[in-house]
Amino acid sequence: MSNQRDPRYDILFEPVKIGPVTAPNRFYQVPHCNGMGRMFPDSMIEMRGMKAEGGWGIVTTEQCDFHPTGDVQPFTETSMWDDGDLPYLAAMVDAVHEHGSLAGIELVHNGQDSGCLYSREVPIGPEHRPVTWHQHPIQARAMSLDDIRDYRRWHRKAVLRARQAGFDMVVVYAGHNGTVPSHFLSRQSNQRSDEYGGSLENRLRLYRELIEETRDAIGDTMAVVARFAVDEMMGKDGLEWAGEGKEAIEMLAELPDMWDVNVSDWENDSMTSRFAQEGYQEEYISFVKSATSKPVSAVGRYTSPDTMVSAIRRGVVDIIGAARPSIADPFLPNKIKQGRPEDIRECIGCNICAAWNNLSAPSRCTQNPTMGEEWRKRWHPEKIAPKESDSTILIVGAGPAGLEAALGLGKRGYQVTLTETRNEAGGRVTRESRLPKLNEWARVRDYRLGQIQRMPNVEIYLESEMNAEQIQEFGADQVALATGALWRNDGVGRSIRFPVPGCKALTPDDIMDGKRPATAGSAVTIYDDDHYYMASVIAELLASEGYRVTLATQGMCVANWTEYTLEQRHIENRLLNAGIQILARHQLTEVGEGWLQLTNTLTGEVSNHEGSVVSVTARLPRDELFEVLKGKIPVRRIGDCFGPSIIAAAVYEGHRYAREFDTDIDPDAVPFNRTRHKLQH
Repeated sequence: MSNQRDPRYDILFEPVKIGPVTAPNRFYQVPHCNGMGRMFPDSMIEMRGMKAEGGWGIVTTEQCDFHPTGDVQPFTETSMWDDGDLPYLAAMVDAVHEHGSLAGIELVHNGQDSGCLYSREVPIGPEHRPVTWHQHPIQARAMSLDDIRDYRRWHRKAVLRARQAGFDMVVVYAGHNGTVPSHFLSRQSNQRSDEYGGSLENRLRLYRELIEETRDAIGDTMAVVARFAVDEMMGKDGLEWAGEGKEAIEMLAELPDMWDVNVSDWENDSMTSRFAQEGYQEEYISFVKSATSKPVSAVGRYTSPDTMVSAIRRGVVDIIGAARPSIADPFLPNKIKQGRPEDIRECIGCNICAAWNNLSAPSRCTQNPTMGEEWRKRWHPEKIAPKESDSTILIVGAGPAGLEAALGLGKRGYQVTLTETRNEAGGRVTRESRLPKLNEWARVRDYRLGQIQRMPNVEIYLESEMNAEQIQEFGADQVALATGALWRNDGVGRSIRFPVPGCKALTPDDIMDGKRPATAGSAVTIYDDDHYYMASVIAELLASEGYRVTLATQGMCVANWTEYTLEQRHIENRLLNAGIQILARHQLTEVGEGWLQLTNTLTGEVSNHEGSVVSVTARLPRDELFEVLKGKIPVRRIGDCFGPSIIAAAVYEGHRYAREFDTDIDPDAVPFNRTRHKLQH
């Protein structure tokens, strides 16, 4: 393996002058939420420092709200309400500077999106409007000219505090339809008749003032970045890149030191791989470089260095912006720099990172099990302790948990044997990646196989089903069972606690194994009590094969948990366009030969439907081997075999097994570090 960088990628490591500062390369970790922020600052600081260690030339905070009227509780962002917030933000700056990167801060006031649940202040915005996030029974009041002057003063004070904390760059934020400047800009939110409403120039006035006043406050001590959405993705009803979006950029073209451009809102900016490919935003933002002489950055879930170089050479951007790819692999820039692009853990675009932030919890990542654990467990994404013994390990099952466990143990130097019943590795990842538009999920398998295949101390045996007797005869010092889980076929799930009478339905496992309802083109009802992605992709698949598909769910909408992954509206729209009937608030109550019964959970109305049923409800762990082997040999369950969950959880448990192997774990101790808060009373 060569450690010589391919000269094609040299352009990615050229320094870029951004006003009074210089970025060491073209890699920019854009502001991204992470569920840590002010609530778990130690975790946030270490996570940002890890990005700098991994080679990101610019590392920024998540959104940092700067006034109590912009309080976004329960979201765990950073905040800078007064000088008391400086210490932890300055500590983040120090962690980034330690590795030679620039530290940026994104100052934010979420205006009419702010519920102010903690501060109990009255939210503010361009007009009298209900608060948008979570449909709180709260209204934002219209800002008077005095309020606007106050707002500008608060922003200026925050800029000066950012300079005091040591930041190199300040991001003035008008993106994602989630900030006061973007609310003033949007015709949807701003129908004022004064100098801040009406024409584009008037609606853009506040943003112009913020950029100018930021520059005036800091002089040449920091760079000013304009983070701006050029298209609201609502057609003529909103800002369009070919219309007012472009005009706005042209009006402000030379004011900031750098442009960071994207689309609104967040669910459009951070589309999953199921709905958008790498670099999909280029069609919206490619005009920006022709409108300004300043450096331009954009995101697009760029993971391929060739795609990055292409975007730069084609004149689309000067700097590669990234949030999710920097989470999946904090060391992505260094791996390219060192001639190791094959070692990149490429983002799969599943948005589990966004989901945990939206749940107000520290973010996690399907590809990178160390995300959020850099400080809590002192897990480094590229380093792992060497082996403590000469123990040999047998891992049964080469799904996401088994592959990750084998990879971690192999890195530590242990002798590992990995067996798999099927003729291919990857388990559920391989199977699910063949479902509609989930092909990028195969990266979970491919990255791990690529690493393992270079390890002489890790052996993989496919088509090698092992029973309990064979496992014992193998003679490994330790055995890890990663045999996965199976979907139930009886309707039992979150809502239904006892088997549905007559229900012996097809399951997602059956569909992925190639089984189908008896008659092609017949009616099929997908019953979804899982509320994540599986039911909708099965529905898409069967509809594409000509079946007449209905998706019934007890939820208030299709795939309601995917609101956290920013996909729900995209999913429902795709299903409707595919001609799939959706029945919300319906429970499966009985199944017969060629028919099924649904009950409306609100009205109690019962309806009979023709066709067969695919049940997407709950899974049962495949732990039969464990029940036979426990007490006879050292054996442990990992992944779905221990507790069925999402793929990210299986990867995490596999990684945890590798990290904790040969380590004494106190079962009564808290297994991670916690931020301790000093009481003030």
